[in-house]
Amino acid sequence: MSHVHKPRVHWVSPLPKAQTDIAHYTRRILPELAEATDLTLWTDAPDWDRELYDFAPVRRLDPDRVTPRDFAMAGRADGRPGQGPEVVFVNIGNAWPFHSGFMRMIQRIPSIVILHDMAIQEFCFDAMERDKFPREVYEANMLRWHGEAGLAAARDVFEERRTRGDLTEEIPGFELALTQAVSVLTHTPVARDAVAATDTVPAYLLDLPFRPSAQTPEVIRSGIGPLRLVQFGYTGPNRRLQKVLEALAPLRGEVDFQLDVMGSLWDAGYIRQRIQELGLTHHVTLHGFVEEAELDARLAAAHLVFNLRYPSMGEASGSQMRIWNAAAASVVTNLGWYADLPEDTVFRIEQEDEIPALQALIRRLAADPAAARSVATAGRARLEERHTPARYAAEVAEVAGRFTQDAATALKARARYKSP
Repeated sequence: MSHVHKPRVHWVSPLPKAQTDIAHYTRRILPELAEATDLTLWTDAPDWDRELYDFAPVRRLDPDRVTPRDFAMAGRADGRPGQGPEVVFVNIGNAWPFHSGFMRMIQRIPSIVILHDMAIQEFCFDAMERDKFPREVYEANMLRWHGEAGLAAARDVFEERRTRGDLTEEIPGFELALTQAVSVLTHTPVARDAVAATDTVPAYLLDLPFRPSAQTPEVIRSGIGPLRLVQFGYTGPNRRLQKVLEALAPLRGEVDFQLDVMGSLWDAGYIRQRIQELGLTHHVTLHGFVEEAELDARLAAAHLVFNLRYPSMGEASGSQMRIWNAAAASVVTNLGWYADLPEDTVFRIEQEDEIPALQALIRRLAADPAAARSVATAGRARLEERHTPARYAAEVAEVAGRFTQDAATALKARARYKSP
């Protein structure tokens, strides 16, 4: 039998029990990723779920001191580097508690960047506020990628002459993750094309993975009792919860509904105040973080899940994978990745018509709770066809196999790149 060479992969990521979907994403693909690669997991958190050792060794890194040699030596019983490249993948999301250290690290360590979100400006400002990312590095990157105008726009935010949201819409900031990138792995055509347009680094598109449950859930929601509505995940202003509440408030005497909100809120006090002001105290429950089993049970019972985004900067949605897995129906904003989804797999609304469109959809489902069944079924079928961990892990191994070639390509591109 011929020996099949597996690429040696160092996977830098938030890990369970971290309360972020990127940790869940890593856990979802571990069996297949460990099979397809010679895998080591790395994190900068002080603790992680011990079950991870069932799949791969886990190492803790200091993002400010780790060197390429540390990766090469990790797990080598003889104390010597192995043959072939040490391929470092680094997951970059938009939450400062989980990604600030990784963002500092990729400014100096050549790596394959897994770009989960193009819009990382607010993450960078949050990190700088807390001394988790150097302002001088941020400003040098803004100057390099966006010239004097980009640097001036960023300084306007520092001086409170403009908002972070305004800057994000103009300059999402994903280029700040490309400083030493060997290649970039994305999950949406929008992100892949934006990275490729910089002409500085190879860009790859992989469908975001999710492990389907063993059995397809029955798509039968109760026609008795209130319309069950759900929103979950880390909820920042762009997740539109405040607009969902405003849409629901006028319906409270017309439609019997219950909204369950699960996950962290960017400003829980503000949301509680709005719930009270809008008269929704008896219709909305804020659960905070819940275990996955409870979340999946509520999705399985939901008539509609809110998965809105505005602004959307081309991010894919792990939340949408979980919704499809539960064979639940969701409503999304017709922007970015969501606009490219097959029209039979989600309900889409235009952001400009957000509140009346939500109200019309809720009235429709209240009149016929089974109306979302075909959408839910089609979404589950797409999950099984396009988003399996096995397919994803095989594609990661292929990208890892091109590490040396891509490193040479990126080095040449950086050599010819001139700041604007």
